[in-house]
Amino acid sequence: MPHPLDNPVTASLAGPHARFAEWRGRAARYPGDMTHFHGLPDAPQAADWADLAALAGPGAVVLLAVDAAVVPPTDWAVPFRIEGVQLVGEDVLGKPDPEAVRLGPADVPEMLELVERTRPGPFLARTIEMGSYLGIRRDGALIAMAGERMHPSGHTEISAVCTDPDRRGEGLASRLILAVAAGIRERGEVPFLHAAGDNTNAIRLYGTLGFRLRRAVTFLGARVPG
Repeated sequence: MPHPLDNPVTASLAGPHARFAEWRGRAARYPGDMTHFHGLPDAPQAADWADLAALAGPGAVVLLAVDAAVVPPTDWAVPFRIEGVQLVGEDVLGKPDPEAVRLGPADVPEMLELVERTRPGPFLARTIEMGSYLGIRRDGALIAMAGERMHPSGHTEISAVCTDPDRRGEGLASRLILAVAAGIRERGEVPFLHAAGDNTNAIRLYGTLGFRLRRAVTFLGARVPG
């Protein structure tokens, strides 16, 4: 049987995140204001790409997390391609943090502002609905956050890990990763992460917290023809 982490987007949309999923054939997507990730089968065929095109619409850029061997049809443009890694925390128990506060819909404007300053990866107005998000505030201002994104069966992705540039070096990212991981562990699930392959600082940090490299993954932006 395929492992849920081998195709985390599709596994999420077919499993714990099914309530968000829109399907056409074997292609699926999240709402556009939640995340731009789309899901395909492990080895997509021409019919799957056609279904994905119909689902996304002409000219749309879809975000995929796929094996390097997955290549869009020749009439699809590829605006960007990022070679990344997937790390899993099977031995990461996590640790609650007394300073971490749960973030909610009222915090989204400030979360979006922090993301704009730090660029941790895609985070949209409804991304917060994908899981639990924690933040650290100082003098009322949100200075660091991390939360949950993809949710393949038995696993939860830690994502949107970011710290205000003026507060880096204080260990806030590590604390929040462990705090989010603690909540994942309470549900009996395993935390995992993705990172760009050239983000050596983040990969090194994740390694010190107990996450291990599981596989390579390609983050692909593909433009629907038309």
